Amino acid sequence: MAKNKITTLRDFPSVEELLQQKKISLLIEQLPRPIVAQIVKSVIAQSKSEFKENKNISTTTIVTKIIFEASKIKRKEIKKVINATGIVVHTNLGRAPLSDELFDEIRKTTVGFGNIEFDLHNGKRGKRGEAVENYLTELSQAESSTVVNNCAAALFLILNTLANRKQVILSRSELVQIGGGFRIPDILKKSGAKLSEVGSTNITTIKDYENAITDKTGLILKVHQSNFVQKGFVEQVSLKELVALGKKYAIPVVNDLGSGVFVPTKKLLGYSEPTVQMSVRDGADITCFSGDKLLGGSQAGLIVGKNELISKIKKNQLFRTMRADKIAFAILEKLLKYYLDNTWDEKIKLWKMLSISESELYKRAKKIQKNLGNPDGLSVEATKGYVGGGALPESDIPSVAIIFSHANANQLMKKFRDLEYPIIGRIESDRFLLDLKAIEDSDLAYLEQSIKEILSI
Repeated sequence: MAKNKITTLRDFPSVEELLQQKKISLLIEQLPRPIVAQIVKSVIAQSKSEFKENKNISTTTIVTKIIFEASKIKRKEIKKVINATGIVVHTNLGRAPLSDELFDEIRKTTVGFGNIEFDLHNGKRGKRGEAVENYLTELSQAESSTVVNNCAAALFLILNTLANRKQVILSRSELVQIGGGFRIPDILKKSGAKLSEVGSTNITTIKDYENAITDKTGLILKVHQSNFVQKGFVEQVSLKELVALGKKYAIPVVNDLGSGVFVPTKKLLGYSEPTVQMSVRDGADITCFSGDKLLGGSQAGLIVGKNELISKIKKNQLFRTMRADKIAFAILEKLLKYYLDNTWDEKIKLWKMLSISESELYKRAKKIQKNLGNPDGLSVEATKGYVGGGALPESDIPSVAIIFSHANANQLMKKFRDLEYPIIGRIESDRFLLDLKAIEDSDLAYLEQSIKEILSI
């Protein structure tokens, strides 16, 4: 039995003694024993170092530190959270939300064995993702298509295949940085291509592109400004103009759409995002986009375009290093069928969330407020949500939020974040908000109970 009071270094408990303490042994039910043991070792070492400066250390304080450090590690595991930020496609919260119904449908094809690379017709080895490619080609109206594990990988693979050691022409207004610090110029450089910047930050003309063309030009790249907008004295070259220029000099044109959407967004969201079909119709030789943004699925990089170029991309030795797994393909199969069947608005959770009216959100919020007894400092107000995930940056969505006015916003944010199922809200004008736009109907009871507990109502 370890001493509680520590007066010398020899009084410190051993790792094994601490692991056998009831409070710490309970941690082993939540975390692997080697991880808990490593935490114990680290806390003992830190405590011994502190003991030299401060003699006020006990076994109890050491155990408390161990439990605290273990809780920090445990909370790094992926778990369900309630998205009350008002950002529907939230990059930090998993981007597009997936439905229980979708997972119920793919469970029977992903649990156990499946014909991911087996041809059931001839009994020989098959090609991964053939059904997805067929559906994607039909939906986009392109000649061919393929899928890799994310859109950054898709762009890298396209550049490495078509422009390795060649020049890539790109407008300075499209030298964008995407999430996590990845910059288009850096991806381009790593692919082996050589960047040729044209135009200025705010104005690029077709003549700028044409003047940059040489016998070493591999492709013309257009990158959709999906996570920012430019206004005022600005000018960009349309995809159609670039395609015409590319045909004139026999240079392929690649369009990185970023989010990628297959349905009109004007009526639902108030802003028209360019669709994949528009890119194909306008003549882009290759178009790439993400699977976990406005498509409404899991992480993937989708590539559509001319058959000759898609074939080259798939023959690149790097293609295998970027391939998607069976779960991603199973999800994509279902999603693309929803679009082809025109049931996307009913079956894809992202679009169901985006279509919830402001009046319905108001009803939900007022019901919660009433059930809580209309407490002081708690109001229901109209607010603005966003699609997020680098999509529709200038388009806000009418939404409704439960607002806490008479409490410390930062403290409230932490309390909601520390719940068993964390509720992630936002702070606006020094007030804490729980925006209902991305909260599922099935989570409203938990939201209400959580508010009740935190406010001690």
